Amino acid sequence: MSTPIIEAHGLTKRFTVKKTAVEAVVDLTFSVDSGELVAFLGPNGAGKSTSLRMLTTLIPPTSGTARVVGHDILREPGKVRARIGYVGQLTSGSFAQRSRDELVSQGAFYGMTRPAARKRADELIESLGMGGFATQTVQRLSGGQKRRLDIALGLMHAPRLLFLDEPSTGLDPQSRANLWEHILTLRADHGTTVFLTTHYLEEADRYAERVMVMDRGRVIADDTAAALKANLAGDQLRFGFTNDGEAQRAAGIIGQQTRRPVRHPEPAVVELTASAGDALLPSLVRALDAAGISVARASGVPPTLDDVFLALTGRTLREAGEGEPAEDPETQAETQLSGARS
Repeated sequence: MSTPIIEAHGLTKRFTVKKTAVEAVVDLTFSVDSGELVAFLGPNGAGKSTSLRMLTTLIPPTSGTARVVGHDILREPGKVRARIGYVGQLTSGSFAQRSRDELVSQGAFYGMTRPAARKRADELIESLGMGGFATQTVQRLSGGQKRRLDIALGLMHAPRLLFLDEPSTGLDPQSRANLWEHILTLRADHGTTVFLTTHYLEEADRYAERVMVMDRGRVIADDTAAALKANLAGDQLRFGFTNDGEAQRAAGIIGQQTRRPVRHPEPAVVELTASAGDALLPSLVRALDAAGISVARASGVPPTLDDVFLALTGRTLREAGEGEPAEDPETQAETQLSGARS
């Protein structure tokens, strides 16, 4: 078996905020094989970005260890950085430099020849729709344009392992689609491993082969999106009837048939959550019809990854992110790092 491209063992990070110790990440242990596309989900402040910053050597862990692309993040940070791409949440370009020149300089930093760097820069400018601002200085770019430049900088040397921290934030739908097309092409052509955080759950559902869910600094689920939805959430089945008496009778029959809790959220309506709902729905309609109960309407809605988070924590990702401080320990660390670099 090949060696995993990421191996993390007990990674933990504690910050001190207003003289209070805060555990941003607790006992992070996992591995990622070469070529995987892994999505890291969770609300703001869950510890996702802090985890990426430890794995990319930007901040040291309080305890634990990890090997990334075969190198120890504490003993060999330079070798790790030379072999990965990282797109963080803050703009990384030099404000006084033109966008295309910034890309060419990034290529030179990674040892590319000038002709190769120019060719690669032009490829990224084309694929990420940067032609309209390639000759503008970074300080003149809009937020969305800066985001595209950040992504291009991370992709410049076509790394074996690419870390993306909220890459789609601030991008219009077309730019998001172009970004994903480029990421998928990288994987197809070069076997690139992609590890990303995202708030766009549909991206994780559609593209990721594996989804890790984090809450309050701990990983609480790790599987394929399909398995998480089937095992932890399930389809939402809803039946409507002509009157509440029929609904009450139907609820008893459905409960007997499925051995699952049945909800009666409003008069003449019955709901339940069940796996393989597309197959269960018609069989329940037939059972109710055989019992002389006419179903006025029936629908099945497949689960989302937000339903998975709800099943795991009792709240949705949106609810979990509400009330977070404007500057959590993760953001404070990023701000400090940005100031140190500038």
